[in-house]
Amino acid sequence: MTVNSMTSKEVTKKVFNREDLFIFDVRNDSDFQDWKIEGENFRYLNMPYFELLDGVEEIIGKIPTDKDILVVCAKEGSSVMVAEMLSEAGLNVSYLKGGMKAWSEHLEPVKLGDLNDGGEIYQFVRVGKGCLSYMVVSNGEAALIDATRMTDIYLDFAESIGAKITNVFDTHLHADHISGGRTIAEKMGAIYWLPPKDATEVTFEYQPLEDGSDVKIGDTIINIQALYSPGHTIGSTSFVVDGKFLLSGDILFIDSIGRPDLAGMAEDWVGDLRETLYKRYRELSEELIVLPAHFMIIEELNDDGSVSEKLSILIAKNHGLNIEDENDFRKMVTENLPPQPHAYQEIRETNMGKINPDLEKQREMEIGPNRCAVR
Repeated sequence: MTVNSMTSKEVTKKVFNREDLFIFDVRNDSDFQDWKIEGENFRYLNMPYFELLDGVEEIIGKIPTDKDILVVCAKEGSSVMVAEMLSEAGLNVSYLKGGMKAWSEHLEPVKLGDLNDGGEIYQFVRVGKGCLSYMVVSNGEAALIDATRMTDIYLDFAESIGAKITNVFDTHLHADHISGGRTIAEKMGAIYWLPPKDATEVTFEYQPLEDGSDVKIGDTIINIQALYSPGHTIGSTSFVVDGKFLLSGDILFIDSIGRPDLAGMAEDWVGDLRETLYKRYRELSEELIVLPAHFMIIEELNDDGSVSEKLSILIAKNHGLNIEDENDFRKMVTENLPPQPHAYQEIRETNMGKINPDLEKQREMEIGPNRCAVR
């Protein structure tokens, strides 16, 4: 039998299309339990690679013969060896090219819709990390919001559609992933915008992003309106794009809300979080389509792989928007917190410009799932 490689892009398509896939993950159990490739119709077997050094005979019966089989490890090497052993035992298997490191870095662009006066808005889905970034395009110009450190995908995509990136935004100082915003702005000669209340320790030049800022993209009237919305960080800023889309950053997600503790200020910022969710957002049109900066669970993906929902539906169904008692709300977002993101302090310092880790170190810092939300 043959051993094939499967790319992260191919796995992403299986996630989006809700296809069947059997994943044999040969990382340590703790790594698998903490973070794995998720799909609605995926099944799993986890056994550390070192337990398979004497052969795969004992586990052959646990692996189906009627499904696509993908062997996964951290970097690729171990999965290739296990896939070869399974192939020699008569199974047709694939291994994940680049391992979980490659899975963490893959971005899939999805068109969300057209804008009123011409132009489009795209979402870049980082399925392995739960990160979401956006490109707003009009008349050959593009604005980029919450870019990841994998900058080439945005530059290549903009070039492929004949657009130049002229404005780059971060909704807040990120703590779970390294921003590519400043790098892209420098490469393209674009303006880099950052909320000033999150930028008190940054070491670089930026354009202050403040409540009510309107940035026009292209020659058409496509205003990106900044809306100060603290709570996840003290500077968190949302965007209303074209009067139709609400880019909520890490404040409001589809099935959860933002956590206020990643700068060590949970007790101080919980009031800001509640005011943003229960006052500022309630003053907006409920017809706005919410586009968050992250998703937490695979069920939040729409049929086309995008992540979005009407604000009216979130107000009705999102648990975090329906806690009437302020004390109950405070308890939920200060006492019900998931583990903090891996290396989040180093990530914050990188995004401030205080440290400049090499690429391999940056990859290690970002390993793991999205942990920006409270459910």
